[in-house]
Amino acid sequence: MNSVHPAAPSSSPIARWSRFVVRRRRIVLAAYVVLLAVFGAVGFGVFPNLGGEGFDNPGSESGEVQRLLADRYGVADPIAVIVIRADGDVDDPAVAASATGLLDEMTATAGVARVISYWGAGQPPQLRGQDGRYAQALVYADPGADGEAISTDLVDRFGGAQDGLEISFAGPEPVISEVSSTISSDLARAEAIAVPIVLLLLLWVFGSVVAAGLPFLVAIFATLGSFFLLFLATLTTDVSIFALNLVTALGLALGVDYALLMINRFREELARLGSGDEAVVAMMGTAGRTVLVSGLTVALTLASLTVFPLYFLRSFAYAGVAVSLMAILGAFTGLPALLAMLGPRVNRLKLRRGDLTPTDEGAWSRVARAVMGRPWPVLIGCVAVLLVLAIPALRVVPGQVDDRALPPDNPAAQASQLLREQFPGEEGTPFEIVLRDADAAGVDAYAEAVAAVPGIVRVETPTSTIAAGQAPAPNPNGAGLVNGDLTRIVAVGDQPFAAAAAVRALDAIRALPGPASEVLVGGATASFEDANDSVVSRLWLVALWVGLTTLIVIFLYTGSILIPFKALLLNLLGLGATLGVLVWVFQDGHLRWLTGDFQQTGTLDLGSLVIVAIVAFALSTDYELFLLSRIKEAHDQGSTTREAVALGLQRTGRIVTAAAILIAIVFIAFIASGVTNIKQLGFGAAFAILIDATLVRGLLVPALMRIAGDANWWAPAWLRRVHGRIGLSD
Repeated sequence: MNSVHPAAPSSSPIARWSRFVVRRRRIVLAAYVVLLAVFGAVGFGVFPNLGGEGFDNPGSESGEVQRLLADRYGVADPIAVIVIRADGDVDDPAVAASATGLLDEMTATAGVARVISYWGAGQPPQLRGQDGRYAQALVYADPGADGEAISTDLVDRFGGAQDGLEISFAGPEPVISEVSSTISSDLARAEAIAVPIVLLLLLWVFGSVVAAGLPFLVAIFATLGSFFLLFLATLTTDVSIFALNLVTALGLALGVDYALLMINRFREELARLGSGDEAVVAMMGTAGRTVLVSGLTVALTLASLTVFPLYFLRSFAYAGVAVSLMAILGAFTGLPALLAMLGPRVNRLKLRRGDLTPTDEGAWSRVARAVMGRPWPVLIGCVAVLLVLAIPALRVVPGQVDDRALPPDNPAAQASQLLREQFPGEEGTPFEIVLRDADAAGVDAYAEAVAAVPGIVRVETPTSTIAAGQAPAPNPNGAGLVNGDLTRIVAVGDQPFAAAAAVRALDAIRALPGPASEVLVGGATASFEDANDSVVSRLWLVALWVGLTTLIVIFLYTGSILIPFKALLLNLLGLGATLGVLVWVFQDGHLRWLTGDFQQTGTLDLGSLVIVAIVAFALSTDYELFLLSRIKEAHDQGSTTREAVALGLQRTGRIVTAAAILIAIVFIAFIASGVTNIKQLGFGAAFAILIDATLVRGLLVPALMRIAGDANWWAPAWLRRVHGRIGLSD
């Protein structure tokens, strides 16, 4: 079987660009270096601008309640919850004196509006721990103040042993601060783990020191360029710190992917043409075209995350699009310019004996022929394995990131656990109900109906306090619950905010007819449920977006009707297996020896699941295009489908497998993270990549293409005409 080597048309845009790069290689490379310097100088400014929140839907009913409470009632969540442990009883005068002194110092801190504690007016019983040695204090910030900075300052000054007391900080800002600092240190550790291993494997894959260093040229450009674009994004919108994990992982992943494909093709063309300049032009017309289509497809796939209202998820869209575009730019500028300068010297400092030029016959072509010799048993066996792995996904329980995402020994996580253990009343999250233009006579009747909802233990109205199973009692502090046309009702439940029983209580309250023109129900449970609903309700749109993108791009690339649907089906099978394994590992708590310790909550972070799914789908399509590019090229040059598949798998199997192993190592390094949802991202992406590059691309693709035969390339006449006009050919 002979190799096929089509020449790139001289009039194509890619050919014109590649010739420009070859002629002006030094200028292009100098501009590349200048851009790197600018990206680095400006891009690192993104870190202080990133946020640790973004898990709520601001446009939801609960978001509107939160705004009304803040604007009309001056109600805001505390920036920190302090857990104070005494050696003796918290009612001891000496303990009270020490605690009061410390809390007075905190109150005097710039930006702190007030501190409410057990030792304040009325000694609120809910702020006293069960065993009498713990008490609680709530820190509120001035409007507009930087809550995270204030919280960090308080933790630094007052955390730990103080005047015979042990001070611990929980609450929103301390948890966010700990998550941010943990992720920052995790990024450095992940890079320290991944980069040396990736470099060693690249030396083995390329067989020469010079070639092995080139993927980092693209990876560094993609990463620093993404930091630069994200910095610009933070000037106009919120961006989550969690997105940095995708930047570093995907930057290195696409850098390795694209450099592997292009350098491998450059070596082929160099051996055929003898001229480094001509080899660069030929490489850009083939592998370069594949990189362009692949990168744009990855960008389009990740852009689907912009449909979600949670800025946590949208941030991954910004990061993914930025990395994809910057990887394309790096692969189209610095890499071909340097290859043109190197020419045959790309193989300098060889580490392997023999010719480094890829061959048409080898292990992968033998695998392809073996699979195509028995396609049905391979197909049935592989599909059965994937379906079995996917079964646990049927019982996924969606959750959200909270303090339990931190390592169990983290101070903020330990303080949060103390709150759950010592202040069981705090497990009952308030439901905030706001009535507009309420009928005063009907408010108490409505409140009694709310109090009758299973799981509600107390309801506060402007006139009364209604405890479950008891007669209403006067509420001496109820006057503050009325503000103009608004009436506020507070209902306290007996479950944690994310518990299934709390969600059922929320649904029951929202279903009650209210004595007002508008009834809004908010609070932590409502925020949790509204955020989940906003994600789940838009999943069909994301699926449609990603599915149509995959079908259209692969059709325009191949001109086939069957191949795009085959690619979509295989991607879904691999994705189902990945989600099933994530449920088994993180929701059920298996494989801790591999993933490291984490707090098992019986749920999976819904945002992380979506991100893993989109990233896995994008990279699966990436590998599909790599493989199809060589199969179609061979078929267009006259090879039979069977010969084309064998040649395509031989020429790309080693690349895809090597890229998959290298990228999986990058994501596996995230398993060492102390933040559970980052572990989920790393484990899920690594598993998806490895199963796709082996079981799916190595076995299922050749089996299905052998079964389909010439039908792989069929399309109706009108679609062939469409492909002839706008197909993605060079």
